[in-house]
Amino acid sequence: MNSLTKERLVLAVCGVIAAAVAITLAAAGNPGNMAICVACFIRDSAGALKLHTAAPVQYLRPEIIGIVLGAFVMSIAGREFKSTAGSSPLTRFFLGFVMSIGALVFLGCPLRMILRMAAGDLNAWVGLVGFAAGIMVGVFALKKGFSLGRATATLHKSEGYILPAVLLVLFVLSLVTSLFAVSAEGPGSKHAPVAISIIGGLAFGALAQKSRLCFAGGIRDVAIARDFSGLIVIGILFAGVLVYNLATGHFTVGFESQPIAHSEALWNILGLFVVGLSATLMGGCPLRQLVLAGSGSADSAVTFLGLLIGAAFCHNFGIASSPTGTTFAGQVMTVVSIVALAVLAAVNIKRADA
Repeated sequence: MNSLTKERLVLAVCGVIAAAVAITLAAAGNPGNMAICVACFIRDSAGALKLHTAAPVQYLRPEIIGIVLGAFVMSIAGREFKSTAGSSPLTRFFLGFVMSIGALVFLGCPLRMILRMAAGDLNAWVGLVGFAAGIMVGVFALKKGFSLGRATATLHKSEGYILPAVLLVLFVLSLVTSLFAVSAEGPGSKHAPVAISIIGGLAFGALAQKSRLCFAGGIRDVAIARDFSGLIVIGILFAGVLVYNLATGHFTVGFESQPIAHSEALWNILGLFVVGLSATLMGGCPLRQLVLAGSGSADSAVTFLGLLIGAAFCHNFGIASSPTGTTFAGQVMTVVSIVALAVLAAVNIKRADA
């Protein structure tokens, strides 16, 4: 077996595991079409930490903690853990913040977009147009010289341990105390048992680290290098969840009455455009940022904080959408985010040309 065949086999196995984890979490009680969603689960966790007070979306999601810890363990086991920092951390915080805005206007990260597509939600297929367009604009910026700089090894290797350690402590506290807010109704009240959630998160984080899974990166690599390997895991994940939904009667084709979704096409497109562009500029979708943070990147840990604070901001200021549709504040902030990303890219490219 040559190295290319072996690599593709590993990716296929990771895709099967990813589908199995998503199916298990969906069957065990996570919200409809939201077996696992990085943006939504970070939003719920922000609510649990009382960074926002939107009662329906407050729950410290073990899956988020599991993804970071799973990536941490896998990177240690594979001798790939490396504590790094210094690649424009404040810009990355901003990009994570903006990414949360786009995701919560759409109502989901790229991972949830795939899960919604596999359930027949045509709004997600519409959103895919914006996601791909954002990535293409990001690729254009990269080809023109956009860069956030190179991260370097930190002076203290323990730097990369901080976020995994903090999340582990929060998880333990959630088991033995009642410090955190918990939704009595709404999406935050729907969740798989804690044991299933943390195991699912650990597995998903480990396979994402091993496969370099990134929903933005898969499309980016096709555009830049005609490399389709990054789509293998995504394709198998989609196919596995699609088969599950068809077999269990959870597949419903249409725009209306989809779980935790709205049918405003323009804002689905623009919301995911923001996600695709910001992900490409900083080198990874929300899932990839969690995995990199677990693998020692302090820059991605800062991005995670941007995602967390951005999610809280969206709910504190009425930016996040709901199944009834977008808000005026959400529409305004989506446009502002696109303009801000364009300015950031232009300034960075100009600096690179100087």
